[in-house]
Amino acid sequence: MTPLPSHPRRDRAPRLARAGLVRPVAAVLTDRIDDLAVAETAARMALPRRVPLLLIAVMPPDIHRQGDGPLSAPLRAVLARVMPRIGPHATGYIPEVFHLPSGRGSRLAAAGELLALAARHRAPDVVAARSGPEGLDAFTLIEAASLRGGQSVHTVAPAAWVPLRSPSP
Repeated sequence: MTPLPSHPRRDRAPRLARAGLVRPVAAVLTDRIDDLAVAETAARMALPRRVPLLLIAVMPPDIHRQGDGPLSAPLRAVLARVMPRIGPHATGYIPEVFHLPSGRGSRLAAAGELLALAARHRAPDVVAARSGPEGLDAFTLIEAASLRGGQSVHTVAPAAWVPLRSPSP
């Protein structure tokens, strides 16, 4: 008989046993200063669950759609700002691009499309900032999620701005 180890296995990498069962935590990155707080909150939620982050980079409709792969320059630019903050959390991530719809749709149209993207990845939780592009702020996402009967949307307030001060002599 083989004795069981006395301590649980504590490796830093998330275990991804079956890709179909992974339920990542989604973070809505809108290329604003609030993205850091959104990404950190999503990483704190994902770490105890040992699931990856679904990093949804919101792009304006006029950005070229041909280069939307995981290595496109606009996506890399958005991710480059948040990766140093969430890298130490040792969670995996899934990059995804969401283009704002062009034209004048309803207020909830963009939010519904973004939540549908998160649902395709089986993300039960979506983290978003209070302020954002029209239709993608946390309150509109909460309203769209309640109409859809879908994900839980978590609101993140940005950190308070503190002016820089010179060190005292």
